Amino acid sequence: MGAKVIAIANQKGGVGKTTTTLSLGAALARKGLRVLIIDLDPHACASVHLRFYPEELDATVHDLFMAEPAAYGELWKRIVRRNEGQDWDVVAASIRLSELEVDLKNRKGKGAILQDAVSLVRDRYDYILLDCPPHVGILLVNALVAADLLVIPIQTDFLALHGLKLLFDTIRVLNKVLPQPVRYMALATMYDRRAKACTRVLELLGRKLGPRMFASVIGVDTRFREASAQGRVIYDIDPASRGAKGYEQLADEVTALW
Repeated sequence: MGAKVIAIANQKGGVGKTTTTLSLGAALARKGLRVLIIDLDPHACASVHLRFYPEELDATVHDLFMAEPAAYGELWKRIVRRNEGQDWDVVAASIRLSELEVDLKNRKGKGAILQDAVSLVRDRYDYILLDCPPHVGILLVNALVAADLLVIPIQTDFLALHGLKLLFDTIRVLNKVLPQPVRYMALATMYDRRAKACTRVLELLGRKLGPRMFASVIGVDTRFREASAQGRVIYDIDPASRGAKGYEQLADEVTALW
């Protein structure tokens, strides 16, 4: 079976999706696990954060979607990258991912392209994390078809609750056509324990989602921003920080799911 594939997605932007992908990936790698992060967002935030600039790369995940299955093997060798001092592998995104709706219009089985491509490298990794775009389309469908688990980061404010409804509507629609229902867990992010509104939203989420909610809660931490500015992850900056500890706990929960 090989790697467990985890999609990180929320239709509302700015909820800590990319931070969660990179920090969880780094936390799993710190446990000695083999990790691959695939950036599926045309904005390429995860790629740029790690100093992989799509316009400077000769191949990205976009090439995987455009290739014939026979070419996947050679393509993987070109698109998997790793920075010096980094404990996990990365496949960078491209702005051209935004053109896939048109490019793949007439392609058969277009919703399972990623699943088929990933099957070639699953035995090389323990976890493959997919940083998804913040809208429904061919990329999110591919991610959910390929994934064993969907992690939904939810900012602890009332507007985020509305975004959650949109995502669940999408999941319901997809579950009608997917071979098996999407398994999902929610993660509370950007939690400020001093703010009563945050506490109330956290309680609401706990009541609404119950066992579908991770016990880990990711607090507001300026170290995330510092890490991003330096092209690093929080463990490079301050592994003892509250944010780092939060994702460490999440990594423990994730590995206990299987």
